[in-house]
Amino acid sequence: MIDRIALTLLIIGGLNWGSIGIFQFDLVGFIGGGQTGVVSRIIYILVALAAIWCVTLLFRDSRTTFMDEAEISAT
Repeated sequence: MIDRIALTLLIIGGLNWGSIGIFQFDLVGFIGGGQTGVVSRIIYILVALAAIWCVTLLFRDSRTTFMDEAEISAT
């Protein structure tokens, strides 16, 4: 569940950076009252924490499958 939330936040961050790069428009800043607004800063911090969390995805064992997890929980 946390992985999905983190990936969703990273997608939001990526789309925001894309809008900055293409249109020079900061969507998060616009919604949150400017880049220094409290809401914007919270969103920026959440995206940064999500990025840190997703670094752990690089080091996880990808051989674990859904079936393996189901077997583990059944025992």
